[in-house]
Amino acid sequence: MILTDTHTHLYYENDLLKRAELMQRCAANSIDRLFLPNVDLPSVAQVFELTEQYPANCFPMLGLHPCSVKENWSEELNAIKEAGQNHKIYAIGEIGIDLYWDKTHLKEQVQAFKAQIAWAKIVRLPIVIHCREAFDEVFTVLEQEQDENLRGIFHCFTGTLEQANRAINLGFYLGIGGVVTYKNGGLDKILPQIDLSHIVLETDSPYLSPVPHRGKPNESSYLIYIAQKVADIYQADLEKIAQITTENSKQIFGV
Repeated sequence: MILTDTHTHLYYENDLLKRAELMQRCAANSIDRLFLPNVDLPSVAQVFELTEQYPANCFPMLGLHPCSVKENWSEELNAIKEAGQNHKIYAIGEIGIDLYWDKTHLKEQVQAFKAQIAWAKIVRLPIVIHCREAFDEVFTVLEQEQDENLRGIFHCFTGTLEQANRAINLGFYLGIGGVVTYKNGGLDKILPQIDLSHIVLETDSPYLSPVPHRGKPNESSYLIYIAQKVADIYQADLEKIAQITTENSKQIFGV
């Protein structure tokens, strides 16, 4: 059995011993594939350090997180691109729009989002979308930019069935994380109406820990709880969930 965490910030752990223990716990739970999005320029080096340390398990993505978008976003994005020039990456992400904390830079967030979609099309890579309190704004951009080269993942999907189908119809997979284990998360009502062929799994560690670790720092090894909950929802074997969602991740990332 091979499970894939399509979205983890495991590189935030700087203690090498603790990092090794995190990876060991992943291996013990069959989480053998981890995809790492940076969030800003300083985190680029952290992502590449971890992927070079564990090249068989860790795969880098690059982008400028919407919460990191300020007036100088273009300069920072260019620096991120330059920092990643000599490395293979597997997606542009995480990118998107976040209006939960601050709406001040909505204009810049939209501009940065569109610029990074253009980048993804040029390098023929999927995008990984961060969307928080911004479904309408994100869908508006995606519908403007839609073509045969636009594809990817709606990271940490927590929307409605209508929003799920809208994302799928635009060529996107749904990233299902710890929220699926929450009593009032709502995903247990939506997922049975969505085919497994449209779903990938993620932790977003160290955020959004699943039950039974809710409220504590998350880690990629906890993907096992998310996968088991998804298996329960679909009334399927854990191995089947692992096989289908990992195959979906291979379709997206090409590895």
